[in-house]
Amino acid sequence: MKNLKTLIVAFCMGMGLLSFTTTDHDKNKPQKESSAAKGYEVGDAAADFKLKNIDGKMVSLSDFKSAKGFIVIFTCNHCPYAKKYEDRIIELDKKYRDQGYPVIAINPNDPNVQPEDGYQQMIERAKQKGFTFPYLVDEGQKIYPQYGATKTPHVFVLQKESGKNIVKYIGAIDNNYDNPNDVSEYYAQDAVNALIKGEPVKMTKTVAIGCTIKIKK
Repeated sequence: MKNLKTLIVAFCMGMGLLSFTTTDHDKNKPQKESSAAKGYEVGDAAADFKLKNIDGKMVSLSDFKSAKGFIVIFTCNHCPYAKKYEDRIIELDKKYRDQGYPVIAINPNDPNVQPEDGYQQMIERAKQKGFTFPYLVDEGQKIYPQYGATKTPHVFVLQKESGKNIVKYIGAIDNNYDNPNDVSEYYAQDAVNALIKGEPVKMTKTVAIGCTIKIKK
């Protein structure tokens, strides 16, 4: 009977009738995200927000009068994936803020669930890494569900159109979280470059690779 079951499983795998999902650590290259995800879709208008920055001031997208769009990134302190991307996020801001697309980082995690993502820890991490962009706290966890963010980091590239912030790209920063030298597809960067040139974004959605957002139960 055991041999029969083995033969059946082997047959089903060969016919493509069985599939196995991988963990986050196995998904090194993003693929298209399920349409079942909640939150914004590409083409939606993202609502503005007012969140506290690490300097104690409240920040909204509307504060950036000269911006042509934004690179909104949900990230945090503790996540190994987020840490791997910190330098690349800084580079994105340095490269694109003067071209009208500044980085706006938002920490969506509940500090009661993950104390490393507390407000004081955010201030210390930003100083340690030399963040060049706003690092906002999603107090009450009201903003990340609107966007549909599920991981840290999770990117949403927005473009200003007729007074609205239209979502143009959702997903990962690039296709290799572990080593920036091995990146072959620069999703967020390519999206912003296309918008600057007035061209359509070719890859509009990928799966964000990172830690799950920590929610208060």
